[in-house]
Amino acid sequence: MHKLIRDMVFGRTDAHVILEPISGQLMHPEALVAFDQLRRDARDAGFEPKVVSGFRDFERQRRIWNAKAAGARPVLDSLGRPMDVARMSPEEILFAILRWSALPGASRHHWGTDFDVIDAAALPDGYQVQLTSEEVADDGMFGPFHCWLDARIAAGESYGLFRPYSEDRGGVAPERWHLSYAPRAREFQDLLSEQALVEQVNSCPQDQSLALSAEICAQMPQIYARFIAVPESVYPTNMTRL
Repeated sequence: MHKLIRDMVFGRTDAHVILEPISGQLMHPEALVAFDQLRRDARDAGFEPKVVSGFRDFERQRRIWNAKAAGARPVLDSLGRPMDVARMSPEEILFAILRWSALPGASRHHWGTDFDVIDAAALPDGYQVQLTSEEVADDGMFGPFHCWLDARIAAGESYGLFRPYSEDRGGVAPERWHLSYAPRAREFQDLLSEQALVEQVNSCPQDQSLALSAEICAQMPQIYARFIAVPESVYPTNMTRL
């Protein structure tokens, strides 16, 4: 694999992303074109889609990961309740973190193809978005927008955008807010192998070490199957680029 491509896959460069001017987030150019077209249609329906999180590099994901492993940031159970990491084994901590946070090097946000979206038109003044299941439930503040988006995705009218975590498959918690540009994301996913991830974890310099690295490498087959690989059946049937 060419070094630049490898760096794109693992979030080690931002050479493949550009600025989305309204949100200030970074996105892959093809994902941005798709989002612009979806946003145009959504505005006609009375919504105002806004990206609240786009590209995230390896280092940012590593800091989040290490803080959770150390108990400096909350680690949540499947119901969103804080857990006491001091009473948990390293493996228990590992899989609890993976429920809500991607493994550094394996985050789809590294690719710029994936982003988190809200309906800014429904945002109350002064409200701090949390990206919770309550916000995106059918009766939540962003529910009407996501119901509209459900219909667009089901009809194949979302310009290649889909939800990789629309359902609980026993790994990543459902993220209704998370959209992915399928044609390009699938190419990145195909380059992301278990062995390459193990090499990435083991190659981290000492001052950029990844917490729970031994457990990550030992459990990589299960991690890859449950938390990284999005099944082909989840991707849209039409993968034609715009």
